[in-house]
Amino acid sequence: MKLRLTRQLTPPALKPLTGPALRCNYDYMSTEIQGWFAGRLPDEWFTGPAEVTVDREEITIVGTLSEPDSDTESPAGSAAAEGRIRRFREDTRARRIDIASEAERKFGKKVAWGARCGTVSEMFTTLSVPVMTRLRQSERRVLDTLVDAGVARSRSDALAWCVRLTGEHADAWLAELRDALRRVEEVRAQGPQTTQGPSA
Repeated sequence: MKLRLTRQLTPPALKPLTGPALRCNYDYMSTEIQGWFAGRLPDEWFTGPAEVTVDREEITIVGTLSEPDSDTESPAGSAAAEGRIRRFREDTRARRIDIASEAERKFGKKVAWGARCGTVSEMFTTLSVPVMTRLRQSERRVLDTLVDAGVARSRSDALAWCVRLTGEHADAWLAELRDALRRVEEVRAQGPQTTQGPSA
């Protein structure tokens, strides 16, 4: 009895998108999401266009509400602004849930909401995403010092505290860095497109 040996062909492993291809696609998705929300949000909600921020997991919508008559920097004005934000949150809850559900189905990202009124701002919902990292001993000691001093409850909390602090003090630099990355992508997209013709 003869055995016939067959070779099973396996498709080549797919490589994840990295580098320029991934960044270009991400920038396009961000622009599409911002345009979608610009058309989808009711005009009467905010005094101007909402601020739409997009990352890999989440879409954050923050709109500016009309300010109360009193100065929002005074105690009475601050309380009035907080009340106006609370009223907006309650009055728009059902419609915000509907819009968020549509966006999650369309873009595959969670949606977070917030509002700003004068000098008062509040986020209604936020998504906490775990981020894994490897730290050397000197870096771990920084986190442990924050924990021992009572600034943070855990290493994870201390790391989040460091990120927030960096964001607050390097906000202008980070904004310039993001703008530079966007300009690089725009220039790259305007460059010549390489296509392979038929082989001779």
